[in-house]
Amino acid sequence: MILSVQFGSKKIDFALEYSNRKTLGITVTPDLQILVMAPIEASIEKIKEKVRKRAPWIFKQQGFFLQFLPKTSPRKYIAGETHLYMGRHYRLKILKSKKDSVRLKGRYIEITTSNKKKAEKLLNDWYSHHSKTKIFAIAEPLIERFKKYKAIPNSVALRKMPNRWGSCTANSKIILNPELIKAPKGCIEYVIIHELCHLVHRNHTPKFINLQTREMPNWERWKMRLEKVLA
Repeated sequence: MILSVQFGSKKIDFALEYSNRKTLGITVTPDLQILVMAPIEASIEKIKEKVRKRAPWIFKQQGFFLQFLPKTSPRKYIAGETHLYMGRHYRLKILKSKKDSVRLKGRYIEITTSNKKKAEKLLNDWYSHHSKTKIFAIAEPLIERFKKYKAIPNSVALRKMPNRWGSCTANSKIILNPELIKAPKGCIEYVIIHELCHLVHRNHTPKFINLQTREMPNWERWKMRLEKVLA
Protein backbone atom coordinates (compact mmCIF):
# COMPACT_ATOMS: atom_id res chain seq x y z
CA MET A 1 0.00 0.00 0.00
CA ILE A 2 1.42 3.39 -1.01
CA LEU A 3 0.52 6.35 1.22
CA SER A 4 1.77 9.89 1.63
CA VAL A 5 1.98 12.63 4.25
CA GLN A 6 2.73 16.32 4.00
CA PHE A 7 5.64 17.74 6.00
CA GLY A 8 5.86 21.48 5.44
CA SER A 9 6.27 21.99 1.71
CA LYS A 10 7.50 18.44 1.16
CA LYS A 11 5.43 15.37 0.36
CA ILE A 12 6.62 12.05 1.77
CA ASP A 13 5.49 8.95 -0.13
CA PHE A 14 5.94 5.63 1.64
CA ALA A 15 5.10 1.96 1.19
CA LEU A 16 3.15 0.45 4.09
CA GLU A 17 3.12 -3.20 5.10
CA TYR A 18 1.43 -4.77 8.11
CA SER A 19 3.02 -7.60 10.06
CA ASN A 20 2.88 -9.40 13.41
CA ARG A 21 5.10 -6.96 15.24
CA LYS A 22 4.63 -4.80 18.32
CA THR A 23 6.28 -1.58 17.15
CA LEU A 24 6.30 0.48 13.98
CA GLY A 25 9.53 0.52 11.95
CA ILE A 26 10.64 2.94 9.24
CA THR A 27 13.37 2.11 6.73
CA VAL A 28 14.94 4.29 4.02
CA THR A 29 16.46 2.14 1.28
CA PRO A 30 19.58 3.03 -0.76
CA ASP A 31 17.34 3.96 -3.70
CA LEU A 32 15.53 6.52 -1.47
CA GLN A 33 12.32 4.53 -1.01
CA ILE A 34 10.59 4.73 2.38
CA LEU A 35 9.24 1.49 3.81
CA VAL A 36 7.01 1.37 6.89
CA MET A 37 6.32 -1.87 8.74
CA ALA A 38 3.41 -1.51 11.16
CA PRO A 39 1.57 -3.69 13.68
CA ILE A 40 -1.66 -5.12 12.28
CA GLU A 41 -3.81 -3.10 14.70
CA ALA A 42 -2.13 0.26 13.92
CA SER A 43 -4.44 2.87 12.39
CA ILE A 44 -3.53 4.80 9.24
CA GLU A 45 -3.65 8.10 11.13
CA LYS A 46 -1.22 6.91 13.81
CA ILE A 47 1.11 5.57 11.14
CA LYS A 48 1.08 8.88 9.26
CA GLU A 49 1.67 10.76 12.50
CA LYS A 50 4.73 8.61 13.21
CA VAL A 51 6.08 9.22 9.69
CA ARG A 52 5.69 12.99 10.16
CA LYS A 53 7.60 12.85 13.44
CA ARG A 54 10.42 10.94 11.79
CA ALA A 55 10.51 13.24 8.74
CA PRO A 56 13.82 14.99 9.68
CA TRP A 57 15.50 11.59 10.11
CA ILE A 58 14.00 10.37 6.80
CA PHE A 59 15.36 13.40 4.90
CA LYS A 60 18.77 12.93 6.55
CA GLN A 61 18.91 9.28 5.43
CA GLN A 62 17.84 10.17 1.90
CA GLY A 63 20.52 12.85 1.78
CA PHE A 64 23.14 10.29 2.76
CA PHE A 65 22.09 7.80 0.08
CA LEU A 66 21.65 10.54 -2.54
CA GLN A 67 25.42 10.96 -2.81
CA PHE A 68 25.70 7.43 -4.20
CA LEU A 69 22.99 7.69 -6.85
CA PRO A 70 23.54 8.38 -10.58
CA LYS A 71 25.17 11.72 -11.27
CA THR A 72 25.20 13.31 -14.70
CA SER A 73 28.00 15.72 -15.49
CA PRO A 74 27.39 18.31 -18.23
CA ARG A 75 28.36 17.00 -21.67
CA LYS A 76 29.33 19.07 -24.70
CA TYR A 77 29.35 16.30 -27.34
CA ILE A 78 32.49 17.55 -29.02
CA ALA A 79 35.45 15.71 -30.52
CA GLY A 80 37.85 14.34 -27.91
CA GLU A 81 35.29 14.21 -25.10
CA THR A 82 35.17 10.87 -23.28
CA HIS A 83 31.98 8.83 -22.93
CA LEU A 84 31.33 5.55 -21.13
CA TYR A 85 30.00 2.36 -22.67
CA MET A 86 29.86 -0.95 -20.73
CA GLY A 87 32.34 0.39 -18.19
CA ARG A 88 35.00 1.55 -20.68
CA HIS A 89 35.91 5.09 -21.67
CA TYR A 90 35.74 5.98 -25.35
CA ARG A 91 36.78 9.24 -26.96
CA LEU A 92 34.30 10.93 -29.24
CA LYS A 93 35.30 11.31 -32.88
CA ILE A 94 33.03 13.38 -35.14
CA LEU A 95 33.45 13.08 -38.91
CA LYS A 96 31.61 15.01 -41.59
CA SER A 97 29.46 12.87 -43.85
CA LYS A 98 26.13 12.96 -45.65
CA LYS A 99 25.11 9.84 -43.76
CA ASP A 100 24.32 9.91 -40.03
CA SER A 101 25.80 6.99 -38.10
CA VAL A 102 27.38 5.99 -34.77
CA ARG A 103 29.74 3.07 -34.21
CA LEU A 104 32.49 1.84 -31.93
CA LYS A 105 35.89 1.86 -33.60
CA GLY A 106 38.83 0.92 -31.41
CA ARG A 107 38.89 3.28 -28.45
CA TYR A 108 36.56 5.75 -30.16
CA ILE A 109 32.84 6.30 -30.53
CA GLU A 110 32.75 7.52 -34.11
CA ILE A 111 29.89 9.76 -35.19
CA THR A 112 29.44 10.67 -38.82
CA THR A 113 27.00 13.47 -39.64
CA SER A 114 26.49 16.46 -41.91
CA ASN A 115 25.71 18.63 -38.89
CA LYS A 116 27.77 18.54 -35.69
CA LYS A 117 24.80 19.89 -33.76
CA LYS A 118 23.12 16.51 -34.28
CA ALA A 119 25.91 14.66 -32.42
CA GLU A 120 24.09 14.68 -29.08
CA LYS A 121 20.87 13.21 -30.48
CA LEU A 122 22.73 10.63 -32.57
CA LEU A 123 24.75 9.46 -29.58
CA ASN A 124 21.73 9.33 -27.28
CA ASP A 125 19.79 7.30 -29.87
CA TRP A 126 22.77 4.94 -30.13
CA TYR A 127 22.85 4.52 -26.34
CA SER A 128 19.09 3.91 -26.30
CA HIS A 129 19.34 1.16 -28.92
CA HIS A 130 22.20 -0.60 -27.15
CA SER A 131 20.49 -0.26 -23.75
CA LYS A 132 17.53 -2.25 -25.06
CA THR A 133 19.59 -5.02 -26.61
CA LYS A 134 22.42 -5.36 -24.05
CA ILE A 135 20.55 -4.88 -20.78
CA PHE A 136 17.72 -7.23 -21.74
CA ALA A 137 20.26 -9.82 -22.91
CA ILE A 138 22.00 -9.64 -19.52
CA ALA A 139 18.67 -9.81 -17.66
CA GLU A 140 17.30 -12.87 -19.47
CA PRO A 141 19.48 -15.61 -17.90
CA LEU A 142 19.21 -13.98 -14.46
CA ILE A 143 15.41 -13.96 -14.67
CA GLU A 144 15.55 -17.63 -15.68
CA ARG A 145 17.74 -18.36 -12.66
CA PHE A 146 15.26 -16.83 -10.23
CA LYS A 147 12.44 -19.10 -11.39
CA LYS A 148 13.62 -21.59 -8.76
CA TYR A 149 12.27 -19.12 -6.18
CA LYS A 150 8.99 -18.79 -8.10
CA ALA A 151 10.02 -15.17 -8.61
CA ILE A 152 9.07 -14.08 -12.11
CA PRO A 153 8.67 -10.40 -12.98
CA ASN A 154 5.46 -9.46 -14.76
CA SER A 155 7.56 -7.33 -17.09
CA VAL A 156 10.94 -5.65 -17.42
CA ALA A 157 11.16 -2.11 -18.75
CA LEU A 158 13.73 0.63 -19.23
CA ARG A 159 13.01 4.11 -17.92
CA LYS A 160 15.29 7.00 -17.07
CA MET A 161 15.17 7.69 -13.34
CA PRO A 162 17.15 10.57 -11.82
CA ASN A 163 17.52 8.92 -8.41
CA ARG A 164 17.51 5.18 -9.02
CA TRP A 165 19.35 2.49 -10.96
CA GLY A 166 16.38 0.16 -10.74
CA SER A 167 13.10 -0.48 -8.98
CA CYS A 168 10.59 -3.25 -8.39
CA THR A 169 6.94 -2.18 -8.27
CA ALA A 170 4.20 -3.64 -6.09
CA ASN A 171 2.84 -5.56 -9.10
CA SER A 172 6.25 -7.21 -9.73
CA LYS A 173 7.34 -5.03 -12.63
CA ILE A 174 11.10 -4.43 -12.77
CA ILE A 175 12.25 -1.05 -14.10
CA LEU A 176 15.89 -0.48 -15.02
CA ASN A 177 17.68 2.78 -15.72
CA PRO A 178 19.02 2.75 -19.32
CA GLU A 179 22.05 4.72 -18.06
CA LEU A 180 23.30 1.34 -16.80
CA ILE A 181 24.59 0.75 -20.33
CA LYS A 182 27.53 2.97 -19.35
CA ALA A 183 28.49 0.68 -16.44
CA PRO A 184 30.41 -2.64 -16.49
CA LYS A 185 28.43 -5.84 -17.01
CA GLY A 186 28.93 -6.84 -13.35
CA CYS A 187 27.25 -3.60 -12.19
CA ILE A 188 24.29 -4.24 -14.48
CA GLU A 189 23.98 -7.79 -13.15
CA TYR A 190 24.08 -6.49 -9.58
CA VAL A 191 21.17 -4.09 -10.16
CA ILE A 192 19.08 -6.76 -11.91
CA ILE A 193 19.76 -9.35 -9.18
CA HIS A 194 18.96 -6.74 -6.52
CA GLU A 195 15.55 -6.09 -8.07
CA LEU A 196 14.87 -9.80 -8.62
CA CYS A 197 15.57 -10.37 -4.92
CA HIS A 198 12.78 -7.89 -4.20
CA LEU A 199 10.36 -10.30 -5.87
CA VAL A 200 11.20 -12.76 -3.09
CA HIS A 201 11.71 -10.35 -0.17
CA ARG A 202 10.16 -6.91 -0.58
CA ASN A 203 12.24 -5.19 2.09
CA HIS A 204 15.97 -4.98 2.77
CA THR A 205 15.81 -7.54 5.56
CA PRO A 206 18.57 -10.00 6.54
CA LYS A 207 16.78 -12.60 4.39
CA PHE A 208 17.00 -10.23 1.43
CA ILE A 209 20.73 -9.67 1.95
CA ASN A 210 21.33 -13.41 2.37
CA LEU A 211 19.53 -14.15 -0.89
CA GLN A 212 21.42 -11.42 -2.75
CA THR A 213 24.72 -12.77 -1.39
CA ARG A 214 23.81 -16.32 -2.37
CA GLU A 215 23.01 -15.26 -5.94
CA MET A 216 25.92 -12.81 -6.24
CA PRO A 217 28.60 -13.36 -3.56
CA ASN A 218 30.64 -10.34 -4.70
CA TRP A 219 27.70 -7.93 -4.99
CA GLU A 220 29.30 -5.36 -2.66
CA ARG A 221 32.25 -5.00 -5.02
CA TRP A 222 29.98 -4.26 -7.98
CA LYS A 223 27.79 -1.93 -5.92
CA MET A 224 30.87 0.12 -4.99
CA ARG A 225 32.05 0.08 -8.60
CA LEU A 226 28.67 1.37 -9.76
CA GLU A 227 28.77 4.18 -7.21
CA LYS A 228 32.14 5.32 -8.57
CA VAL A 229 31.95 4.69 -12.31
CA LEU A 230 29.15 7.15 -13.06
CA ALA A 231 29.88 9.63 -10.28
